Amino acid sequence: MRVPDHGALAPWRILAIAGDARLRLGEFVRQRGLEINPAQSEAAQTKDRERFTRAPLVLGVIASPVDRPGVPAIEQILSAGAVCFNLLQGAQALGFGAQWLTGWPCYDPAIKSHLGVREHEHVVGFIHIGTPTQNAPERPRPDPAAHFSIWQG
Repeated sequence: MRVPDHGALAPWRILAIAGDARLRLGEFVRQRGLEINPAQSEAAQTKDRERFTRAPLVLGVIASPVDRPGVPAIEQILSAGAVCFNLLQGAQALGFGAQWLTGWPCYDPAIKSHLGVREHEHVVGFIHIGTPTQNAPERPRPDPAAHFSIWQG
């Protein structure tokens, strides 16, 4: 929980989702998906139902910015993102498999309300933590030279 945090506001909180709560949340997400799109495929419904069951523990990280002069909300949201990254790195350093996921449930008002996320808050990610069953596949990485420059003033 030690992350960059301008103003030492700790503008975030963590929801632990484990056991049967993962199944109940998945079913709620499936039903909400059907409300949004009644023609949703069976495969999409299954994906939503099982969304939180791939790991025994899912940590929802909620950015909860406060109104503080001199500390912009974006910095507080970025602090919550740093919490996500620390949780991910910490879990992996301890030998667990971990993945930071978002997806449409992070942004849906009904799902946010179901999770107790208040109107001014944001779900910045779900950190799925468990025992790895395989090595993470390698993926293409950006070319550092394409994303780095020296400012000359």
